Amino acid sequence: MRSAQLDEFRANKSRKWELRDIFGYIVEFSGDQHGSRFIQQKLESATSEEMEIIFDEIVPQYAVQLMQDVFGNYVVQKMFEYGTSSQKARLVATMEGQIVGLSLQMYGCRVVQKAIEHILPEQQIMFVQELGPNVLKCVKDANGNHVIQKLIEHVAPERLAFVNAFRGSVYELSTHPYGCRVLQRCFEYMPEEQTRPMLDELHKYVPNLMVDQFGNYVVQFVLEHGKPQDRAVIISKLTGQMYNMAKHKFASNVCEKALVTADSESRRQLIDEIMTPKQDGLSPIMGLMKDSFGNYVLQRALTVADADQKELLISKVRPHLVNMRRYSSAYSKHLSASTYILLERLLEKCSPAEGAAEGATESSS
Repeated sequence: MRSAQLDEFRANKSRKWELRDIFGYIVEFSGDQHGSRFIQQKLESATSEEMEIIFDEIVPQYAVQLMQDVFGNYVVQKMFEYGTSSQKARLVATMEGQIVGLSLQMYGCRVVQKAIEHILPEQQIMFVQELGPNVLKCVKDANGNHVIQKLIEHVAPERLAFVNAFRGSVYELSTHPYGCRVLQRCFEYMPEEQTRPMLDELHKYVPNLMVDQFGNYVVQFVLEHGKPQDRAVIISKLTGQMYNMAKHKFASNVCEKALVTADSESRRQLIDEIMTPKQDGLSPIMGLMKDSFGNYVLQRALTVADADQKELLISKVRPHLVNMRRYSSAYSKHLSASTYILLERLLEKCSPAEGAAEGATESSS
């Protein structure tokens, strides 16, 4: 049952409501969609007296209840944002022993994340200690993984001993929809001494991770943000497999990222690989042009190749495009019109002499 005060608030929009008008009803209003929004707005400019009254009505008895409420959680988040240090300490005290449960709950996990951002380092320690024994459970949870990511982003790395639990599980985490995100945060925020064992473990599984729907993101992240030595290891695993990987739904993304991030010599080697005829004499270029994933890798190669290699690549792509124009119906099932147009435009951008060269190709054939 709603109180008469909340009914009046919901019905009377013309009245100019202030926080003092709802004192005694803060918990009820926090759990109501409109009441919660009102309190959130008012907390941003509340006086110290008003803030104290709100804390007194919610803490300690109703704090954890509201943290897990669809509307109440937003009020508690604002309390962490705008409360004083002592007020936030009171809120944190209500969470003691409940961090794991809150982290796994849809609304509670948002409050835990906000708390991590706004409390003192020594208070963050309690969160780390409670979550430590359950870290893998949290990492694999739709809600809990966000809390672990937030800790990695905001807590000093030397205090995050729980990342040692990831060793021996790097493949499992990399191929998990939430675990792959947590690993990327580790590689982004943690120092070499903590990430090196995980990276060394990752390198053992690179070929399998490239073709995984989640693992490919972890490999891409290391290519883009990792150390040159780690990038080199990944590119060495891709070398000799470029054509097959370029035609794979997930690995093709890794191929594109490798072409962009590789050093000049490695990039030339990868592009040479997709230009060199296979043992059966067939052109890999044709295979990539016709492939729904491979054509994007080819387009990327055209944009990043060095000038001399780009010229050679264009000379190999253009005749196939000319043939496709002639026999468009035969290729239509392989190559969408939009992809064909993209390749043509790309050739025009890459080669100022496109028109003359194409004319020479057509007249000589």
